[in-house]
Amino acid sequence: MRARDLAVEYETVGVDSDALDAARLMAEHRLPALLVLDERGAPKAILPASQMIKILVPGYVVEDPTLAAVVDERHADRLCEALAGRKVRDCLSKTAPPPAIAAPDDTALEVAAQMAQVRSPLVAVVDRDRSGTRLLGVITASHLLERLLAAAAC
Repeated sequence: MRARDLAVEYETVGVDSDALDAARLMAEHRLPALLVLDERGAPKAILPASQMIKILVPGYVVEDPTLAAVVDERHADRLCEALAGRKVRDCLSKTAPPPAIAAPDDTALEVAAQMAQVRSPLVAVVDRDRSGTRLLGVITASHLLERLLAAAAC
């Protein structure tokens, strides 16, 4: 199995996309993460859903989770306001590694190794040539696991 054969269409957002729209996209499609593209359409970052949740939760609650019990429902319902006016670029972790990128001819094992090395739920499959970078699709951890298990007849 080659990366080009494993790649599927996947939701992407741009770095300047609205953060609230990105969160809605994650929620509606139940995605573990989004692939973020730069201004040229090349993979820039992986935005995990957990990072979006971290932005929604007030810092004092992240530091002391016992304080979550004292936040009333009226205030909890307004957590999404933390994303208002933000762009996706504002939600990216400053310490996050660049996204794992596979070449179309990479093997399933090469993709799995990259995924494991950076602990990413996604690997972008891109074709690079003189005209630039073209996204062919994404390989998710669950899809890769499914294909590897099927091939091994486990």
